[in-house]
Amino acid sequence: MDPIKISLNSIEKVKSFVNDINCFDADFDLISGRYVVDAKSIMGIFSLDLSKPLILEAHTDGDPAEIWEKLKKYMTD
Repeated sequence: MDPIKISLNSIEKVKSFVNDINCFDADFDLISGRYVVDAKSIMGIFSLDLSKPLILEAHTDGDPAEIWEKLKKYMTD
């Protein structure tokens, strides 16, 4: 599955993102430079540099369209 760029530049966005992503039965990684954390872990997310866009990778066998639609509000260019 192709990764997407997301922005989590506030505490409220991080909380909302974790709540939204935990609705899915799939594994997700957030990548910032050489660091990779579980995207469902709020503590892991706060260990990253949130001033820059992050790369989100989903590891699922299903159709990612539903996932990307729900996470659209966090996407950035």
